[in-house]
Amino acid sequence: MNAMETRKESDDFILELHNVKKYFPVQKTLLDQIFAGRIDYVRAVDDVSINVKRGEAFGLAGESGSGKTTIGRLSIGLEPLTEGKVIFNGMDLSALKKEELRKLRQKMQVIFQDPMASLNPRMTLGTSVMQGLLIHYPEIADQHRDMVVSIFEKVGLTPANYYFNKYPHQISGGQRQRVVIARALITRPDLVLADEPVAMADVSVRALLLDLMVQLKKEFNLTYLFITHDLATAKYICDRIGILYLGKLAEVATVQEVYQKPLHPYTKALLAAVPVPNPRKRRTEPMPEGEIPNPIDPPSGCRFHPRCLIASAECSLTEPKLKELEPGHFVACHHAKLG
Repeated sequence: MNAMETRKESDDFILELHNVKKYFPVQKTLLDQIFAGRIDYVRAVDDVSINVKRGEAFGLAGESGSGKTTIGRLSIGLEPLTEGKVIFNGMDLSALKKEELRKLRQKMQVIFQDPMASLNPRMTLGTSVMQGLLIHYPEIADQHRDMVVSIFEKVGLTPANYYFNKYPHQISGGQRQRVVIARALITRPDLVLADEPVAMADVSVRALLLDLMVQLKKEFNLTYLFITHDLATAKYICDRIGILYLGKLAEVATVQEVYQKPLHPYTKALLAAVPVPNPRKRRTEPMPEGEIPNPIDPPSGCRFHPRCLIASAECSLTEPKLKELEPGHFVACHHAKLG
């Protein structure tokens, strides 16, 4: 009996990450390896556990280099795990054979950050979006064009037949992002990994794209794993959010809890950096100095302690565990307190 046949559906969680780790070996010359006497690793993701509920939008937020995109790629099987387990719809992705994983791709799709880089410049928009149907639904080839036209209309590319034969360079950035969204939804997935989906769009169209994603989530009953560095964007679309710092979770809670009662100093710093659209209300909170440390040689204890304004001696010695201080509100900090 193969892994596909032993599948068990979960009504609660569509995606489960259990103690996931991903270490990338550092490329060195042969001479450097001989003198070093060891292999160095970039600890991109270091012991992260997440449960994503069916039908919710779960956000991953943090600075560049915190491990957000790597977790996203691990979640849909695009990267092999160093340690841990990823469960999608009750199936252990690492236990699936290559062909089984390929068939499962129709149920988990990606909205990429840069549509110009992710669309083939030599393919028409219709042909690009149709590729998923050719791979997963070859038996209904006579319906492919109608399905593409239908999804174009749902994402706001009208008249759809006009856009079908256009090339990526012939349309605007916002329209290209709509094409990428259409391509992700054409196979009717259960889970959509949205990796900074509005970061490359003009400010004037970001709200329109976010409104579209919220609307499509309801219409198609989607689950989003939403990756962003912008907490203002996360507040608009996410139900729960995990704050990442240097490959580890610092805080996990509903978006309302994170905004109203942030408990981790790093979360408070991220919120303090969100611009306020009022020149009379200037931020007065002190900001952490420096940059995110080197993931090859992360700090001992709490990884945030070199930049933390309230760090104590304990913080540099003992790594804090993610603990539940309130129902559904988890934080990894020795000094986190309620109220």
